[in-house]
Amino acid sequence: MSQPLVLGFETSCDETGIGLVRGQTLLSDALATSMAEHERFGGVVPEIASRAHLEAMVPTVHRALAEAGVALGDVDAVAVTA
Repeated sequence: MSQPLVLGFETSCDETGIGLVRGQTLLSDALATSMAEHERFGGVVPEIASRAHLEAMVPTVHRALAEAGVALGDVDAVAVTA
């Protein structure tokens, strides 16, 4: 039996990170950053970060899936930061 394919979401601060793992093997790691948008304010602005996550989420997930060579329907579980 194959180990489950897990899609991970990391959105706890200013970057949108998406990863796919099977067991202990990292299959892909895609990142979208919004640091340039925060620099002019001297730090992370939560409202800007949340809007940037919304904008970056779908393209970053698609990039991670493509890098791993899998489809969304292949995913067995989802993990998120809280």
